[in-house]
Amino acid sequence: MASTVTSEPSKESKDSSASARPGYGQLLRTRGAWTFLLPGFAARQPFAMLTLSIVLLVQHTTGSYGAAGAAAAVTGVSMALFAPYSGRLADRYGQRAVLIPGVLVHTLSGLTLTALALAHAPLWALFVAAVPTGASVPQIGPMVRARWGVKLKGSPLLTTAAAFESVTDELTFVLGPLLATALCTAVNPAAGLITEASLTLVGGLLFAARKSTQPTVAAAGHTRVEHASALRIPGVRVLIMAFLGIGAVFGGMQVSLAAFTESIGEPGLNGVLYGTFAAGNMLSGLVCGAIAWRAAPQHRLVVAYAALAVTASGLWAAHSVLVLAGLGLLVGMCIAPALITGYTLVEGLVPAGARTEAFTWLTGAVALGQAAAVTVAGQLEDRMWGGSGFLVPMGGTLLALGTLLALRSRLSPRPRGRTVARGVGHRVPVTVD
Repeated sequence: MASTVTSEPSKESKDSSASARPGYGQLLRTRGAWTFLLPGFAARQPFAMLTLSIVLLVQHTTGSYGAAGAAAAVTGVSMALFAPYSGRLADRYGQRAVLIPGVLVHTLSGLTLTALALAHAPLWALFVAAVPTGASVPQIGPMVRARWGVKLKGSPLLTTAAAFESVTDELTFVLGPLLATALCTAVNPAAGLITEASLTLVGGLLFAARKSTQPTVAAAGHTRVEHASALRIPGVRVLIMAFLGIGAVFGGMQVSLAAFTESIGEPGLNGVLYGTFAAGNMLSGLVCGAIAWRAAPQHRLVVAYAALAVTASGLWAAHSVLVLAGLGLLVGMCIAPALITGYTLVEGLVPAGARTEAFTWLTGAVALGQAAAVTVAGQLEDRMWGGSGFLVPMGGTLLALGTLLALRSRLSPRPRGRTVARGVGHRVPVTVD
């Protein structure tokens, strides 16, 4: 395995580095990192645009937030169901083999969904087009995390990489909603989805072209490898429940903020308010990655999630732009620590050969939680008082927090040997640098 440093550190430097977290500068100097980071950022940007672009387009053509939320929900459910299989195929056959056909299907189905919405097709037709659109969403974030895992195996930079990826994700959730809102409101209601499909195609193909940094696929040779699902690990199932609650925050915020800004006659503020929420997420992610944490990650996850549930519980009571922006900022600041810690726990819970799948289960859980949230929040906004959709983030986080408190013991990392793996299938012994 290629080293991530240019020279062998002395014993003294090793001892001094044990007490401090390696920083982002050292991480970004990892050899070959930029070759997949830049195209990876471009390819994951559309993910933050997809749901909001569908909501804004379908609401424009139907006049109903309930219909818009339902169409977006079908896309999210489809992605949540198919994403883990995409990750499993990437672990088995390689990322490039999965990514190229995926971005082609996603582009075609996204453009089809756009055309149907503009033609005022019945809702069931939008659902039919939404299924392949969601199923083919490229899982760039999990693929980038898997590439970091290969490059930084056994390095303390892994936790920094997890934080950096969370910050990158949140940067896309700052830019994505702003871009989608600007395109849909200032250019054309269909411009958001068209841009999303175009960026997916270009960015996905550029990322797939970086073959040298993708994780190697185990040879079929004489060794039989059992490709057991990461879902068999109890800790992964607990993390999925936590990430479902985070998805409920994302989905509930998207629909409820859109409805709120529409009700006050300022739809252009939607992107600004959602961007403020995502900016809080990004800023706290930067801080989390720079801290040398002493507490165990499973304990940090419970604390971060409790803070998220408390702040999300106050959203429904906000009745002004400034108050909502402030609360949204706080909610965003509480999400990043939970996301970063959850992704970091995967390293200790899941064997290397199943991590892309594990990451996609978590990403899919966020999408599924988001899909359920946009559906419920859309119905609440249509049938109850303005702002009732904010009850969804509160309910989702409180339920997930209860699950975490009850099952937190399952998040303890499994014992690790040099060649022996327990918990999922069998691993091929590898040489450790």
